[in-house]
Amino acid sequence: MIRHLVLFKLNEGVERDEPRVVAGVEAFRALGEQIPELRFWECDWNITDRPIAYDFAINSAVEDKDALQRYLEHPAHQAGVAQWREFATWVIADYAF
Repeated sequence: MIRHLVLFKLNEGVERDEPRVVAGVEAFRALGEQIPELRFWECDWNITDRPIAYDFAINSAVEDKDALQRYLEHPAHQAGVAQWREFATWVIADYAF
């Protein structure tokens, strides 16, 4: 199994309740039901306000590297990424467990 973690930081001046952010969150929340390669899926807002903290997190798992690649290339994932590109940056970690 591969754990796929993503941490998002909203761009300066962007707020969680903006319609484009709300739409981006909804797009990512729906991925767990849209992409069969996902064995585990959760995402949500950070609940702390520490300056070094990221704003939104995805914690997911796929079976192997091939499944990870199919997930990354899935049209629903690509559409969600395109939305988030407009208002956030992110870091990613993938590891076997």
